[in-house]
Amino acid sequence: MADQVVVDKPSLLENRQVRLGAAAVLLAVIGVGVWLWLTAGRETTDDAQVDAHVTQIAARVGGTITKVNVEDNQLVEAGAVLVELDARDYQVAVDRMRAELADAEANAIAAQSSVPITSTTAASNVTTARGGVTQAQSGVTASEKEIEAARARLITAQARLREAEANATKASRDVERLRGLLAKDEVSQQQFDSASASADAQRAAADSARSQVAEAEAGIRVAESKLAQARAGEQQAHAELQTAQTGPSQIAAIKARAAAAEARVQQARANLAQAELNLQYTVVKAPARGVASRKGINVGQVVQTGQPLLALVQLDDVWATANFKETQLKRMRPGQRATIDVDALGREFNGKVDSIAGATGARFSLLPPENATGNFVKVVQRVPVKIVLDQGQDPEHLLRPGMSVTATVYTK
Repeated sequence: MADQVVVDKPSLLENRQVRLGAAAVLLAVIGVGVWLWLTAGRETTDDAQVDAHVTQIAARVGGTITKVNVEDNQLVEAGAVLVELDARDYQVAVDRMRAELADAEANAIAAQSSVPITSTTAASNVTTARGGVTQAQSGVTASEKEIEAARARLITAQARLREAEANATKASRDVERLRGLLAKDEVSQQQFDSASASADAQRAAADSARSQVAEAEAGIRVAESKLAQARAGEQQAHAELQTAQTGPSQIAAIKARAAAAEARVQQARANLAQAELNLQYTVVKAPARGVASRKGINVGQVVQTGQPLLALVQLDDVWATANFKETQLKRMRPGQRATIDVDALGREFNGKVDSIAGATGARFSLLPPENATGNFVKVVQRVPVKIVLDQGQDPEHLLRPGMSVTATVYTK
């Protein structure tokens, strides 16, 4: 009878358990390896949202709204007219500024035309005044010479007067002497009459000499009067020359007035340009293509300068802002591949890291934390990371600013 093989059932059971345990450990190791392989080289955060440019459209001038050409959530193109304000007051301002500009330009032309006229007149006045001074000086010289001649005539007349008076005195004495001799019949009557006639002639000559002296003296007075008039004329000519020589100052003043008139022209042009701009600002246009939102205006409403009218969301350029923990930024660099999973759409978009913020989100908050008190608790901070989408990822513009997303950055 052949020997029977006896199998130990407990041993078989133990071996099966060992094999199952080893398989479980192997599967666990494989699972951990797969998880490490899948999670290694990437960073993920669900603290992320979609961002876009949101432009607040405001009125640059005040006025009454006459037209509102857009509704909430309406897509508008760049340059489309959104709101129109009552432009009548601004049109009146433009017309007034144009009239002021025309007046300023006319004054400037008049001021400019007076500059050459004043220059020519000033030069002519100087030449005339100098000629007058020369003529006056010639008159003074002639008067002085006339006085010298009159004085010479006076001296001659005075000499003749003295001679005539001496002759008349001698003749009178001769007559008196002959009268006594005539009484004694020592001279003839004819001699006495001849002496008397000679004495009368000498007296007449003396009277004539006195008349000549008086005439010479009168001539001196006339010459002195002429000299005074000539000197007065000379002083007046010098004064006129000095006045004429102020021509450059007058020309400078005229040029200054012309420059001031030109400055007023420039000021009027600037005022007109500002008035025309204000007139243009009564028509509010879209600065870019986007969706109009938060419209809070109606026709007839009066708005003030700077008052917000609506918001314009530019959906052609959207990105994601992911707030990663500071411990996740060790190997994160701009240009790395990234994906965002949008909760609302249930789909994934591809992109890349554009930039990393210069400070943490807490530092940009309204009240940044202050740790100078000493009550410091270390908290892991989050840093905003901008992720831009690849071209053509959202052709239907399904992404909206503020949507929650899950961002993943592949650091390897």
